[in-house]
Amino acid sequence: MKQVLVISGKGGTGKTTLVAGFASLAENAVIADCDVDAPDLHIILQPRIQREIPFYALKAPVKDESRCVECGRCRDVCRFNAIDEGFNIIDLRCEGCGACAFICPTDAIEMIDREAGRIYISRTRFGPFVHAQLKIGEEASGKLVTEVKRKAKELAEREKRELILIDGSPGIGCPVIASLSGVDLALIVTEPTVSGIHDLERILGVAEHFKIKTSVCINKFDINEEKTNEIETFCNENGIHLLGKIPYDSSITRAMIELKTAIEFSSSQTSERVKKIWSEIIKR
Repeated sequence: MKQVLVISGKGGTGKTTLVAGFASLAENAVIADCDVDAPDLHIILQPRIQREIPFYALKAPVKDESRCVECGRCRDVCRFNAIDEGFNIIDLRCEGCGACAFICPTDAIEMIDREAGRIYISRTRFGPFVHAQLKIGEEASGKLVTEVKRKAKELAEREKRELILIDGSPGIGCPVIASLSGVDLALIVTEPTVSGIHDLERILGVAEHFKIKTSVCINKFDINEEKTNEIETFCNENGIHLLGKIPYDSSITRAMIELKTAIEFSSSQTSERVKKIWSEIIKR
């Protein structure tokens, strides 16, 4: 079983659009969306949810009013101002550190599991799909990404699927590091802008640190050919495999409006390039 991850050093490079196109070309694959903070691959794939799994991360304090003597010790030790003057716990401020439960002399506070998000096992027109949504303001996005990947691997093994196609998070934070773990190839999608080049260098550094094989794709390469040349030169000088370049194409937007992938929407130059890039990924 192989794992292919598509990531980007910044948001808006076209990563998810490319993954959707790959999903329509992949055979015998499980698709996974590891952008758990702001998932959007499901918009195009239109999944039929078959199973929901609650995700628990940090524990949350719950107060037993009958035991509370309002001594104020919990409020004194809380460094997040999550306990008000009436000794009520403010959920949105609480970081789940457990100091209040530890210090309480009457055991009036108990740390319990708190649902931080949901994992979904779904079916799409392109096959099985594992995705998730972290609740607003919750932590542990990296842990949720790990769970999504674990569920995708279990599903692939059970159904004898040969490939896991992963849509990763943008940036270089915890969810990206969790997404990179154990993959066979990371395709980095960049764009010919100043920030695009900068963030490409950052994400390449992260992938190199974890010894992950990488390739690069330049999206909308024709909007600034000078910057595209800079990226190509950078890749050549550093021995980075440039997998392909995709032009700006307004039909991609029209495809999204119709909830279709670039491959489904038309047989344009862009869709042909996406097919070629996917063919190169399979070869690698």
